[in-house]
Amino acid sequence: MIHYKTSEEVQKIKESAQILGKAHGEVAKYIKEGVKTSFLDKIAEEYIRDNHGVPSFKGYNGFPASLCISVNEVVVHGFPSDYVLKDGDIISVDCGVFHQGFHSDCAYTYPVGEVSPQVLSLLKATKESLYLGIEKAVFGNRIGDIGHAIQRFVEAKGYTVVRELVGHGLGRNLHESPEVPNYGKKGSGPLIKDGLVIAIEPMVNLGTRNIVQERDGWTIRTADRKPSAHFEHTVAIFEDRTEILTTHQYIEENFKF
Repeated sequence: MIHYKTSEEVQKIKESAQILGKAHGEVAKYIKEGVKTSFLDKIAEEYIRDNHGVPSFKGYNGFPASLCISVNEVVVHGFPSDYVLKDGDIISVDCGVFHQGFHSDCAYTYPVGEVSPQVLSLLKATKESLYLGIEKAVFGNRIGDIGHAIQRFVEAKGYTVVRELVGHGLGRNLHESPEVPNYGKKGSGPLIKDGLVIAIEPMVNLGTRNIVQERDGWTIRTADRKPSAHFEHTVAIFEDRTEILTTHQYIEENFKF
């Protein structure tokens, strides 16, 4: 069942998303060689709690951290650890905030130091595909229109779209209906109606689209161990407009590629 949101509920999600965006901005200051990924998690959790939020991910189905930190071939759901970032890495930072009864969700993939032109192109294409998907997230379209736009763009560049992992609705719960795949057919899937709030999050691989789950039960990596990129926004769709509730502004004030 899809839970459509009132304007008041969307405003609360947007307020949650502002805390989230600023937490991402704090983390972005420390994305560099020599930094442990566990330190990034500490920065995010402290900022969120200091601003009256709760990390959405920590404790969710047993997840142990505030951030999903996914390095290089890890697609999503990686754990913060003692891993030290090094030149040429890429790192996806995914975070959610629970505030005033509502969740927000947002992700960004960073290059660390000098990455190969091939990998940098993957990051840029994945980020661009997010906004192409958002362009199709409008009243009267269907969910399949979003995935079709993402898939068509990235596959034309020679990349692949992960099929098993998808975007989602969110609100009072971190994951709600509908699922929002990053692939699909035009005109397919649920109708997009007024008050729909969804997280759109393309996960795009340099090599095969096939993935493997590690023994920890969480970490998802590419089957061929080639890099993967991940970008995400929470968006609200109204009859007269689509609004991006999360923001990369605070990230990009501190970190640009």
